[in-house]
Amino acid sequence: MKMNSIAKALVVVLLHLAIVLSLGGKLLYDRAYRPRIWVRTGSVDPDLPIRGRYLTLSLQVHAPDLRQEPSRGPAQENDYAWTPVYLSVENNQLIAHRTTRNANLYITTWARGTTQTAPDVYSLSPPITFFLPEHADGWLQRGGELWAEVTIPRKGPPRPIQLAVKSGTQWKPLKYW
Repeated sequence: MKMNSIAKALVVVLLHLAIVLSLGGKLLYDRAYRPRIWVRTGSVDPDLPIRGRYLTLSLQVHAPDLRQEPSRGPAQENDYAWTPVYLSVENNQLIAHRTTRNANLYITTWARGTTQTAPDVYSLSPPITFFLPEHADGWLQRGGELWAEVTIPRKGPPRPIQLAVKSGTQWKPLKYW
């Protein structure tokens, strides 16, 4: 029995729909059952013509068990090492632990210092992106610290949910609509 063009198109549409719904279901499952935490972010890149309206968020993670390796000779200014890490939530903080397995998450340590912002706080690589609607102008100039609420999946980078600005002890979740 031959399938006509409409039947073939319907099969392709149903297949694509199943793929999209399975991805959406996984994201909803992670959001409901995986840890969620607010994390301070580093550098922000609000608008590049090539990419559109995205923020590039460099999450700041605690890594208390990460120590600088002793130097094995004179360090060059651009010498660096990537330390593979996995993430966990402990005591309401995002913690990066050194791992020996192949990881997609890293902390970069430089020969002449690190990307540390405090004694045990590092920037996570790669940074994550957060989409901004066109009408979300003006709130980046408010000052304060930018924080992101993220879901920590079993594998892969954290997934951003929402943003907030912290000024002193006051939190202001950002509205985009």
